[in-house]
Amino acid sequence: MSKTLELTQQLIARKSLTPWDDGCLDIIGARLAPLGFDLEKMRHSEVDNLYARRGHTSPVICFAGHTDVVPTGPVNRWDSDPFTPTVRDGMLYGRGASDMKGSLAAFVTAIEGFVADHPEHAGSIALLLTSDEEGIATDGTVRVVEALAERDEKLDYCIVGEPTSVSKTGDTIKNGRRGSLSGKLTVKGVQGHIAYPHLVKNPIHLASPAIAELAATVWDEGNEYFPPTSWQISNIHGGTGATNVVPGTVEMLFNFRHSTASTVDSLKSRFTAILDKHGLEYDLEWENSSGKPYLTPRGDLVDAVAAAIKQVTGLDTELSTSGGTSDGRFIADICGQIIELGPLNATIHKVNECVAVADLDALSDIYRLTLEALLVKKS
Repeated sequence: MSKTLELTQQLIARKSLTPWDDGCLDIIGARLAPLGFDLEKMRHSEVDNLYARRGHTSPVICFAGHTDVVPTGPVNRWDSDPFTPTVRDGMLYGRGASDMKGSLAAFVTAIEGFVADHPEHAGSIALLLTSDEEGIATDGTVRVVEALAERDEKLDYCIVGEPTSVSKTGDTIKNGRRGSLSGKLTVKGVQGHIAYPHLVKNPIHLASPAIAELAATVWDEGNEYFPPTSWQISNIHGGTGATNVVPGTVEMLFNFRHSTASTVDSLKSRFTAILDKHGLEYDLEWENSSGKPYLTPRGDLVDAVAAAIKQVTGLDTELSTSGGTSDGRFIADICGQIIELGPLNATIHKVNECVAVADLDALSDIYRLTLEALLVKKS
């Protein structure tokens, strides 16, 4: 059994339902300590975080990820217990197999192999791990980043182990993510009997032209790496439940997924300008935890990872900024170059989540070769 498979199985066996770590960080820390890593536990509220570092000089390459997993869903729909790691037909099954305990195990075995070959390597290796990524993500990576920023500790490169691959491991890496800006809009009217329209103001009717304009607005054209910014309503509610009452308000939850071609301030300004243009009376609340976009253009990190993928798999990887957000949005505050690379994402959050056993070792090899490219001086 490979070391990466064995460690992945140990991690899957821990019921680390978000935001609980259930001992995963201790398992990983026990592997890192003998390699000369300084282990720094950072617990916030009910969330366990670990920042580990080997070395005191730059460049610093950091591996980032999370030990928490989403709920299993109906256990009777799984072909095997979701917290009993099971290998069938070359696939390892269990909650977190691909999101992202396989990546965490590959981080560790890649580092073990690299340090064995290069004990006097240049720069530093770090790991930033949390048990609060799948939940509200308020006491996890963001807290560790704040602590590092307070002591002016910067990272040069970061690899987040999110499952990014589509058809084959290594075929896609994320070199950025769109920003996420959410808000709640409450449009005000005048409630009353539906039979007396001259005595009421229907906020749904009043808001409809503004909604149509917001939906039709071209916020930007995107750029080389990002698709255009989009705006969507996720929830809308108005009414008392009765068929003969005009509501006094209508409430909408909405979200921008935005490229680096737009700023948060510009989106907020244009949004309110449309509301004001339509003469609406409204309350507007912006969500403070929304994520900023980040982007890593082609350069040292992207080139090193792409070359490692090519050497291990023979694939020419594609760069992508699609999908949702990740903890990379927090790490971008202290790190100039961030990419995300992990196994296939086809079964994440699903019943019978799984990862190919062979892909675990391939991923470890890719991470190790990336370390060699960035931290080993060429003669």
